[in-house]
Amino acid sequence: MKLNARLLAVSALMAVCTASFAQSTATTVQRDVNQQRRIEDGLKSGELTVQEAGKLEREESHIDKLQSRELKDGHLSDAERARLRAAQNRARADITRLENNGQVSSPNSRSAKRMEADVQHNINQQRRIEAGLQDGSLSRREVGQLERGQAAVNHKEAVAAHNGHIARGEQIAVNRAERRQSARIHHERTDGGGAN
Repeated sequence: MKLNARLLAVSALMAVCTASFAQSTATTVQRDVNQQRRIEDGLKSGELTVQEAGKLEREESHIDKLQSRELKDGHLSDAERARLRAAQNRARADITRLENNGQVSSPNSRSAKRMEADVQHNINQQRRIEAGLQDGSLSRREVGQLERGQAAVNHKEAVAAHNGHIARGEQIAVNRAERRQSARIHHERTDGGGAN
């Protein structure tokens, strides 16, 4: 009887730990969605210029690379969670600082509309990753791999926006990267891998 009670207690503890790790990963992905949404809102309102949005996308790329590295083994330690939280807090502060620095831009310019569309696509991709984690079709390790792909997309957006103007050719290159990432997400969610 005591053995069964101990086994039950250990099983319950393992379930709580697994849920905690999944929740931590889901929380970091949800913060990605929230920060991308804030960038999009800043572009729509004109509070963020295209160049500022590009700087923020460079920072988001760094966060995605960090997530990828930290999730390589499928787990987030307390130290790894703290590093991610600190990087995301810095990004949140940078978004606020840039939104309130007095620089404004036309939200209706071609470049602003292109950047806004790219950021909206990032939101959609991060939501798909988050949904895959929640429904078990993505393991934390797979989320880490997909975050590396998101980092590449964000980097392309940052490069395209570095001078405050996104040319048609740059937009085509970004769209190509977005399509590749979309296909990766679809493949990982439907390959039968799932939660680890």
